[in-house]
Amino acid sequence: MNKEVSQRKARALRFIVLMGLVSLFGDIVYEGARGVTGPYLALLGASAFAVGLVGGLGEFIGYALRLLSGFIADRTKAYWFFTFIGYGLIFSIPLLSFANSWWVAALFIIMERAGKAFRSPARDTILSYATKEVGRGFGFGIHEALDQIGAIVGPLIFSFIIFFGGDYRAGFSILWIPALLVIVILVIARNQLPHPEKLETSEEPEEKDSKIFSRVFILYSLFTFLSVAGFANFPLISYHLKIKSIMSDVQIPTFYALAMGVDAIVAILIGKAYDRVGLKTLMVIPLLSLFIPFLAFSNSIASVIIGVILWGGVLGVHETIMRAAIADLTPISRRGSAYGIFNTIYGLSWLLGGALMGILYEISLSYLIILAALFELVSIPVLLVLEREQKTK
Repeated sequence: MNKEVSQRKARALRFIVLMGLVSLFGDIVYEGARGVTGPYLALLGASAFAVGLVGGLGEFIGYALRLLSGFIADRTKAYWFFTFIGYGLIFSIPLLSFANSWWVAALFIIMERAGKAFRSPARDTILSYATKEVGRGFGFGIHEALDQIGAIVGPLIFSFIIFFGGDYRAGFSILWIPALLVIVILVIARNQLPHPEKLETSEEPEEKDSKIFSRVFILYSLFTFLSVAGFANFPLISYHLKIKSIMSDVQIPTFYALAMGVDAIVAILIGKAYDRVGLKTLMVIPLLSLFIPFLAFSNSIASVIIGVILWGGVLGVHETIMRAAIADLTPISRRGSAYGIFNTIYGLSWLLGGALMGILYEISLSYLIILAALFELVSIPVLLVLEREQKTK
């Protein structure tokens, strides 16, 4: 029996690593492009308003569609289908090398974001089955760590190409290679584990298995909204560093890469902690996020560096145990829908919190810091209630 359990764990771990490699090469493609799509659109003749609109619309579609895709994936159980469709749309990024007008490039950018909306709930549901074998937190931690390696490598590829005299089109053309590797590895993963749901069987009564909007899930969603709304986004932090001349244009992306590296390390550590103590680990989010605006929006480079490191650490917690917890708090039959709802709330909170902070930055930096702190402080009692509800469940 022990041998059978060990084999199941080894099989699940191999599968998680394969899916992590899919995300690694996927991140090389779209994270590599993300840092240069603004300048590229401008080069093609787009106005500042058009660039902002494309970015905002892409992110909104990328999160809002997850609600629909997660629901349909649950109803059809076609998790692999949605995963392949979503990753297939990643080819929109290397196709940018052929764009001859800004609106064509904008369409490709939005298509990639739509692809992320299709694949994320389905992929996370597939991963949740496999992580049951090795520990939810540890499994999602491995996936996030590999994912962040791609997030570091992608921007560096463009930096390397431009440094040696290449242009944006050359950079997008090179991204055909990691995009093709995404599909190849995804096919291998699919062949290795065509029915990942068999790794996890439901021990819940049938009538409970159909319920998703439990009090625990609602509290978790509220905590997610509040804690993410108070989490300053990196574009706003980098804007501050630029206009205040705290860091040079070369240093800013370097420190973003540093944050991604911290994210990767924290992902595995916090994942293991979650498997031991559960939802208590979520307290790290508001406690660390409280300090980020004070440090990252200061005029001291030392304080900013500490703030960026904390920012990367909190993002690692977001991407690891926030996703892992969904699998533990929701029934198996509705997990795709749960991930769709979670991602929609996460994206909406990120959008509203970022917009409010951007407005307040123009008025008073003190107001921004107060707002961010209030969101995080209010999220703490919600988490405490959530923990108590989960214990009595």
